[in-house]
Amino acid sequence: MADALRERRAPFQPSEFTTFRFVARELDDDGRIALRYALDDAIELVERFELPIAAAVTDVDRERVDGLLALLHWVAGVSYFKTAAPPEVRSEAGAPPPATARLLEALYSEGLGEFAYVNELPRLPRPKFAAAPDPTVRPKLARDDGPRVLVPVGGGKDSVVALEIVRRSGLDMALFSVGDATPIARTAAVAGLPHLIARRRIDPGLGELNRTGALNGHVPVTAIVTCVAMIAAALNGFDAVAMANERSASQGNLHWDGVEVNHQFSKGLVAERLLRAATAELAPGMETFSLLRPASELGIARAFAGMADYHHAFTSCNAVFRIDPELRATSWCRDCPKCRFVFLALAPFSEPEHLSEVFGADLLADERQFDGFALLTATGGNKPFECVGEEEESLAAIRLLADDPRWRDHAVVERLASGVLPRFGDRAGRPEDVLALSEDHEVPEALLEHAHAVLGA
Repeated sequence: MADALRERRAPFQPSEFTTFRFVARELDDDGRIALRYALDDAIELVERFELPIAAAVTDVDRERVDGLLALLHWVAGVSYFKTAAPPEVRSEAGAPPPATARLLEALYSEGLGEFAYVNELPRLPRPKFAAAPDPTVRPKLARDDGPRVLVPVGGGKDSVVALEIVRRSGLDMALFSVGDATPIARTAAVAGLPHLIARRRIDPGLGELNRTGALNGHVPVTAIVTCVAMIAAALNGFDAVAMANERSASQGNLHWDGVEVNHQFSKGLVAERLLRAATAELAPGMETFSLLRPASELGIARAFAGMADYHHAFTSCNAVFRIDPELRATSWCRDCPKCRFVFLALAPFSEPEHLSEVFGADLLADERQFDGFALLTATGGNKPFECVGEEEESLAAIRLLADDPRWRDHAVVERLASGVLPRFGDRAGRPEDVLALSEDHEVPEALLEHAHAVLGA
């Protein structure tokens, strides 16, 4: 990579490239994955993962997970495709089957909607993935003795609620994460469950490309994590991956170039169903679904508020997960849309003193935070490009707080109640509507009763 960069003239010119190539993929005996890509014949890039395995990977194992490895290769490539967003893609290690091609075309277009909008590209990338005419018949991964569930955890409230739903079901389960950032480790310690940890290493040359002119921005990372989790599940005797993506993730931020640009596209229901269809082609018997899909973020916050053991372990602030270690936080930055939204969503179900202790400050008592909280309702602009709930949810939380004697006199709550709520009709953000559970989901019957019991409280 470094030699190729030295041979090229600076700066990096995205328009020079015509084709993004999926070159090769490997899984070795020690559970190490190498995913090889290239831009034309000029720049090669390699993404690597280290998977948690109990025993050496055999040829039989490799055959069983071959489809999942191919899926990860195609999905993870989006991180490198975006450097130039060339018009063509070429799958040199085999073409994807039809449902998988549909998933990839969505991830490499709508999944890059925010990236394209922020970079002011003339249009959304829309590369075409030529589908294989006849899907390969692959071995079924389902077990005969009942499902075993792997629950990815990110250190936030959503995955805590998901894991507790699975625990309530009594199904055999374990936790999974890519890396073990401090909030993840703290959450796993509180849960007291087996924890499988994968490691990811992005090609070190990607940062150099970014510094010299490559396009950069948000990618559909949840889809990548799900694919890694499914391979780890298959190699460790699990046949289901329960994600913690909520109903609210399906709502976008704004409309541009004929699509709804959604920061959380790969967490939304459309992407979930596309991924399920691709998985059925490539790894029959492996299940992936979003366990929290029936609920809004506000409903999940209500459930989490009752899980006090996790309150000093979790962190939903994304500053902790930045790639640059010097920019990471170990707790709450208290000055980003995610911090504000989580505080707002938990407040109606929490005592002010307790929430201030968890966050290190009372965000709703700080008038300087008003504009940031108002923006969560799209007052003053578009909903932020962050993992925050629907605008209706923020309105519902404000309505609850305005009627709550514990919170209504807080400076920000007073201003939100007097300056934001009057902009909306009486039916907008009704708490009873926002907290109602949806029937539009893919939660399996074995877990649905338990999801309703936890989320409908």
